[in-house]
Amino acid sequence: MKKYYFINKFDANNIDKQDKETTIIFRDYSLKKTSQTLILKIKKYCKRKSIKFYLSNNIKLAMKLNLDGAYIPSFNKSFNHLSYTYKTNFEIVGSAHNFKEIKTKEKQKVVKIFISSLFKKNKNFLGINKFKLLSKMTYKDVVILGGVSKDNLKKLSLLNQNEFAGISFFEKKRPHKGALL
Repeated sequence: MKKYYFINKFDANNIDKQDKETTIIFRDYSLKKTSQTLILKIKKYCKRKSIKFYLSNNIKLAMKLNLDGAYIPSFNKSFNHLSYTYKTNFEIVGSAHNFKEIKTKEKQKVVKIFISSLFKKNKNFLGINKFKLLSKMTYKDVVILGGVSKDNLKKLSLLNQNEFAGISFFEKKRPHKGALL
């Protein structure tokens, strides 16, 4: 199962708990400027662990630092990155909460759209039925975002989804990376 783990700081212990099917996405919107030194430190650590590493909301920096990809949040409506030339394996993913944002992400040429929130009851809460409707409104691969826990993990197969993203799922006590989920 492919997983995406959003982090806002470098924590080797949490990265150590992840398997090779996990992609780390650095996202810290409280910073005015992203520290290249910090990004390079995380990149180096992830590379040693054979874990992919993406940067949120700064495609140009992600390309400059030769990361595996970039994440475009739902509030980013820019198309500037379409004029860039990417290395072969560089991926751009993005998130959406409604039909309009899904169409924006398609126009931004993301390879996957993170649709939120499936389980987490926040202002973007969709629930299973609305999620299914939205996921059918795109030809892109869909990733579940929001509220995935050990308790509801099996529900992902009912939705024919084998990819999810989050924060709290990865930070709670979990079996060591060699154990089954």
